[in-house]
Amino acid sequence: MLDVIGGITPPPPFQSGTGQYGGYQTGLIAFFNNIVRLLIVVGGIWAFINLILAGYGFLSAGDDPKKMEAAWQKIWQSMLGLLFILGSFILAAIFGYLLFGDQTAILKPKIYGP
Repeated sequence: MLDVIGGITPPPPFQSGTGQYGGYQTGLIAFFNNIVRLLIVVGGIWAFINLILAGYGFLSAGDDPKKMEAAWQKIWQSMLGLLFILGSFILAAIFGYLLFGDQTAILKPKIYGP
């Protein structure tokens, strides 16, 4: 039987099954890793903006205790959010070390080919 379409040979970096191209990891793992990084950066920027707005609200509150309390709540919640982001990195490093022997195993997962 004749092969009408022909065969497709993958480029050399993909022939080994490592999932890397030019030293960069590709595929779903890299995609989800980039999404998580984006969410962490967006969370940090959001907390920074909230801190600035809360500081402005605190300075413009004058003698109104309700406005001052609302500003302190916003500052506290922003700082707590930053602590959660930092804590997620610390927990990922601890669990990665305990389960896989590498602190970056969860933060930078790798798929090894056959």
